[in-house]
Amino acid sequence: MRGSVIGEEIIVNSTIASRTATIAGRVIFAGVFAMAMSFKFMDPNATAGYIASIGFPAPLLFAWLAAFFELGLVVCFLSGAFFREAAVAAGAYVVFLAISFHGPSHWAANQAEFGFFVDHFTFLAGLLFAAAHGPGDFAVKLNLAGLAQRRQPAHA
Repeated sequence: MRGSVIGEEIIVNSTIASRTATIAGRVIFAGVFAMAMSFKFMDPNATAGYIASIGFPAPLLFAWLAAFFELGLVVCFLSGAFFREAAVAAGAYVVFLAISFHGPSHWAANQAEFGFFVDHFTFLAGLLFAAAHGPGDFAVKLNLAGLAQRRQPAHA
């Protein structure tokens, strides 16, 4: 590590630490969604029952859609492809889950639900930070903006 002193503040420049933290964050995001996904694939009926318990229609369909959506998130977080888009989509999904499954209507019956609700927003904060800073150096460099640019015809 190299460092320099500016006033009384020490600034440390460490690309190794930054790269390691970025990869670790990607693996953690992927791991969380992989665990959720695996439960859905192992027992979609249990997930459907949980979805039905809050009054959503077509619970088995939504269980399968959630499982495949989470699979896509895992692939994006591990590979880095479409990383920013996946982080934003995951953030929206996490907020949807917080409100639907742990929102204010659930707090009277079980005060622990408020903690689960708040936890989703700490996860959202990490996802937004990841979306802002990107997947780091070790990533497949694919994103929706790049695909749109490639599809535009060249101007003569």
